[in-house]
Amino acid sequence: MKALRAFRLVAWCVVAIVTLLLIIGYLLQSGGGKRGEADTSSTPAIGRPFELVSHRGQVIDNAVLKGKPYLAFFGFTHCPDICPTTLFELSDLMNELGPAASGFNVVFISVDPERDTQQLLNEYMTSFDRRILALRGTPEQTATAVKAFSAYARKVPTEDGSYTMDHTAGVYMMDANGSFKGTLDMHESREVRMKKIRNLMTGS
Repeated sequence: MKALRAFRLVAWCVVAIVTLLLIIGYLLQSGGGKRGEADTSSTPAIGRPFELVSHRGQVIDNAVLKGKPYLAFFGFTHCPDICPTTLFELSDLMNELGPAASGFNVVFISVDPERDTQQLLNEYMTSFDRRILALRGTPEQTATAVKAFSAYARKVPTEDGSYTMDHTAGVYMMDANGSFKGTLDMHESREVRMKKIRNLMTGS
């Protein structure tokens, strides 16, 4: 009898679970379209207001950058590879474009305000194209800038008692109105990257 009761209990549990799953599946199907619309409308905006200071001491905000397309990416001077590699590659592309590269701006936004002082950034940027601006701010301003691009940045402790920064590595492409136009992937071919930049400058 005990075995039979146990069997019946297990059977009822299975039936209840299957029924619950069927109900959930029905609700998801019937509400799928509306939920998809809600997801789209809740997508974080890219290109919201921010204000930082360049390595040359200029106050730079989203309003100042409007009027000319620009590339923006996040990093920090203690970054061992991705950040300097990206800066070198962007410098190389700008060098190839020559005077035409003045048709857009490039900003390197530090996610490490604790260590990346204006003086350090000024020294750091001497290795790259002089037209690239390094931007920094207070921790609060930095957090606002990160949110302005729906980016990500987090301090990660290291074994030696110091820290590194985990952050969004993509290059944002913004048009002359400050609207997001896509990303520049440094893993793409040089031809693709150059085409993207030229399209950004022409607004196509």
